[in-house]
Amino acid sequence: MPSVHRFAKLAVAGAIAGSLWAGAAAYAQDIKIGYTADQSASGVAELGIAGRWGFEAAIEDINKAGGIMGRKVVGVVRDDQGTPPKAIQNMTELIDAEKVHAVVGPANSGNALAWLHLPQQKKIPVVVPIGTATEITNRYAKEPQNYLFRVSMVDREQVALLGAYAVKASKDKKIAILADSTGYGQGGIKDATDILALHGVTPVATEKYGPKDTDITSQLSKIKAAGADTVIIYGIADGTAQVLRSMEKINYMPVTLGTWGNLSSLLPKMAGEKLSEHLILAASTTEDTNAKTKALGERVRKNFPTLTTFPCSAQAYDSVMLLAAAMKLANSTDGEKVAAALENVTGVEGVIKTYNKPFTKTAHEGLSVADFYLARWKNGAPVRYEDQFTKALTPADLKK
Repeated sequence: MPSVHRFAKLAVAGAIAGSLWAGAAAYAQDIKIGYTADQSASGVAELGIAGRWGFEAAIEDINKAGGIMGRKVVGVVRDDQGTPPKAIQNMTELIDAEKVHAVVGPANSGNALAWLHLPQQKKIPVVVPIGTATEITNRYAKEPQNYLFRVSMVDREQVALLGAYAVKASKDKKIAILADSTGYGQGGIKDATDILALHGVTPVATEKYGPKDTDITSQLSKIKAAGADTVIIYGIADGTAQVLRSMEKINYMPVTLGTWGNLSSLLPKMAGEKLSEHLILAASTTEDTNAKTKALGERVRKNFPTLTTFPCSAQAYDSVMLLAAAMKLANSTDGEKVAAALENVTGVEGVIKTYNKPFTKTAHEGLSVADFYLARWKNGAPVRYEDQFTKALTPADLKK
């Protein structure tokens, strides 16, 4: 993927610079926050890079305002290269060698699931800004203290929005589900099926495709034959691009919905700008949301000119701000105290929203379906999308 290689050059150069800066600047009184995510290797590298620059923008703002408890904040950046072994190595180094006080990351849910036990055992608070797997914040929910928090679009929450829209948009409630064959896609099938059931709807077809498949016309022909006028796709951008191209091949263009991973520029690059505009997707924010998001987008573009996955930048920025607020509330960098304080912070100004007690003892999700909206690619950039169906949605429709 040429785009990933381009991003990789930026990421590697930036990561080296970030590490050198961290090593030169850090001393005993610094507060160190780690960032680990794929920035070079997989289809989510673009998301990881976007998150990294939002992470660093937040640290810059905190230091300009006097730091935390009068102490400078230092970011320590690592690239997990999209693989669980490297992700585990990064987390071990950040905690044991770098002695970070908290971590923000990763991009890949699978990588998070591989290392969750490390910060949990060593009492290091983690805020996940991109990975969406439900288990990330649930695995240790019954422990005396759960150290895993998130500011991202949880799978089931975003499907709640997509499902509600699908039920409104489908004339005869003939909705199909099409998902990639990875664990991510198969989890999506379960969530989408469960949520549609809450609306009293059974999918007229459920089909799978391989993440590297380039021809999905067979599956789409079955969906078309079932009479579906609305399709929920559960996959990331490169696979969704092939679905859209296959739809065009068989002249079948139903209402098509997708998850936020399709904010990656791989979608318009692979499907074409015009075809990518056919997909309606869930988003937590876009650059055109408000003055804060616009300003952050402009800052991030100085380092990452081809930014499209802006929500990753915004979510990483807000993750750091929440950690900073918790440290101030605890008046400490002790992991156990900071994790407890995260469950009590309020009035934290982020770029997505103001966080008023976003976490509780039993719920560690900073965003929910109530914070999400629909977006669409337009002229090469994701923008907020509204139509008669979005306007008709009520809180009661957002079943989960």
